[in-house]
Parts: sequence; C-alpha cells; structure tokens
Amino acid sequence: MVDVVREFGYLTLGTRLKRLGERLQADTQRFLEVFDDRVPASQYPFLAALAREGPLGVGELAQAVGITQPGATRSLAQLEALGLVEAGPAPDDQRRRLVTLTGEGHRLVDTTRQQAWPLIEAAVADLCGDLTGPLLEQLSAIEDRLAVARLDQRAVLPERNKP
Repeated sequence: MVDVVREFGYLTLGTRLKRLGERLQADTQRFLEVFDDRVPASQYPFLAALAREGPLGVGELAQAVGITQPGATRSLAQLEALGLVEAGPAPDDQRRRLVTLTGEGHRLVDTTRQQAWPLIEAAVADLCGDLTGPLLEQLSAIEDRLAVARLDQRAVLPERNKP
C-alpha cells in the first residue's frame, strides 16, 4: 500500500510528524508501563516538569510542556486521580492553583528517571544519531528504522514489576 502522507512530502509534514510522534510515544509507553502502567507516556513531561521546577500553576505547566491550558488541565486531573499530583491554592494568591508532586509522584519520577529515561534516550539516540541530509529523508529513515525495530526493542527492558 502506498504511504500517501510520506509521498506528499512537505504538504503533509504536520500529519507525518504527528504520526511519528504517536509511534514514538507508543513505543516509549512500553518502557514506562513496567513502572506504572496507569500513566500514559504523554503525561510524564508534566511529572518531570514538576520534579524539576517544583510547584507550578496550570498555565505554567501548560507552557512548560507546550500544550494548551485545557489540555494540561485534563492531564493534571488524570494524574491527580492517580494520586501522583495534588493541586491547591497558591499561598500568595488564593485564586491561583499550584500543582505539586505527591510522595508517590516523586517516587515514580525518581524510579523512571534512573531506570527508564536513560534507556529511552539511548534508544532514540540509536534511532536518530547518525541521520543527515534533508528533513524528509531523515523522517523516512526514522520510519523505516522503526519498521525494522520498535523503539522499545532497541534497548533492554527491565522485567515487569509483579505485585
């Protein structure tokens, strides 16, 4: 079957980047679900931002992750339901909500930062490290390489934690 998105080149670049991003995120999920299969890979940037920066407002988190405030609000509600973050009024302005990691959120970030993030980074470096040339050719190379071996197959995964 013809890959129309690939063949249209720059005309469908946004669609192609989104497709590639979704594929990388799905492969990354295989790394992360070993540690907590309730948390989608797309929500780890929020956890990482809070671990790095400390308590942040919803708007600040949205900006740090590069998404809309309504999207950030939805993700944070899911993380709060999982007990990984909590939100409360800012001490200096009761109208502003600050989001912080819970103890469980800190533990998850610490564990994945040590055990998963280096594997994910190494797998992406393996996938992309030697790419050169025009952007569309690089995207084709990434897609072709992923067809041969998914991102999670490019590094050794730890055993799934069994309760």
